Amino acid sequence: MTSLVSPKASMAAAASAAAMEEEEEEAWLMDSLRLQLYQKSHTEYSDLHLFELPGPTRVIEWTGDQRICVAGYENGSRNEILQLLLPPRLLAKQNKGLCPERDFKVERGGICDRPIYRLKHVPGTSLLVTSGPPDSGLQIWRMEPEETDMIKLLSVISPTKAEDTSWSKIATSCAKPACVLHGQRICNLQMTEIESEKSPWVAASASPDKIASLDFLDEATAVVCGAKGQLFLVDFRQQQGILGALEEARTPWAPTEGLSWCAGVGSGETPLIARFSSGGLVVLTDIRDPSRPLKMAQCCVPIPNLCRADFLSISLAPVLGDNLAVSGFDRTVHVYNTQDWDSSGQEAKPVFIHKGHIFGLPGKDGSSPVVTSHTWHPWKAQTLLSAASDGSLHVWAWSDLRAREPV
Repeated sequence: MTSLVSPKASMAAAASAAAMEEEEEEAWLMDSLRLQLYQKSHTEYSDLHLFELPGPTRVIEWTGDQRICVAGYENGSRNEILQLLLPPRLLAKQNKGLCPERDFKVERGGICDRPIYRLKHVPGTSLLVTSGPPDSGLQIWRMEPEETDMIKLLSVISPTKAEDTSWSKIATSCAKPACVLHGQRICNLQMTEIESEKSPWVAASASPDKIASLDFLDEATAVVCGAKGQLFLVDFRQQQGILGALEEARTPWAPTEGLSWCAGVGSGETPLIARFSSGGLVVLTDIRDPSRPLKMAQCCVPIPNLCRADFLSISLAPVLGDNLAVSGFDRTVHVYNTQDWDSSGQEAKPVFIHKGHIFGLPGKDGSSPVVTSHTWHPWKAQTLLSAASDGSLHVWAWSDLRAREPV
């Protein structure tokens, strides 16, 4: 695999492979993957870029249309936070051959003394919020000007409850003043102003259910997905002092015993929520009518019920309507088109499977790599980024062969 240039703040500089060797390696891998897909699908890779991070990441957070942040999550070591500029070849809409630079460029870097399990950018600012074990504390970072090349730790928001040792799920919005929504369980979900560290909203709930994921719908509302698949709708306008209204949209149709869930929020005009279980069930819900699923399907998860809950991920395509991606169950990322789905829970086949991470090296314990995170490109319709536990970072795109066939 090609190597990613190490951060400027790092003492050791990573050696880069020759451009010719990089192209030959990618060409060989693309040919191998095409052979695997040829007889099974009408799609093929249209683009594939392979990189190797200094360490594995479980976060890929966009900080703009051309930049991402990644961060290490290894226990017992200091972990790097890096802001990366996408390679010019990925930014070019045409004439890619005129862009010789193929690597991500490290623009800023910082060091965290704990694993980073979540990282969120505060829109419209240079602030980042991170969380991870061993407690529920939050770390506030600032991406310094280019002259310093640093991501600097500004402050730490102390754990909300000392007796709960789990780490916080977090979400940020463009609201002013800058705030972060965070919590481990429904009962300790709260909003905190980053600068003052005051909590203008605290959940009025005694539910001990664990939070799987959460996200803002807009500046005034948010949605929370519980670990058992239930949805909680939050409206920050319905509050008196620190008392908040937390409404649960129950889902009796979804079997929850022994399953883990995660959720993703759509960015389109329709307020769509996608949920994904470790058993392979995908549920799409229109937040305007959360009492029943809009669409539901059983996806082709290789090993149902054995997915790692902390890596489970689902995301809705920001540009390509009716498409979503799921990962966290093995070394692949599956893309589905939901256009023909209904609410019956029928079996669904992926329109494309990214298999590039199957070539990764096993872990120190001999385990196979697993995809730890994925994200859609904000403006390239069929392009995604994915990372795996072996430190690999891939940027890939696919195309439909049928579109090339003469009518």
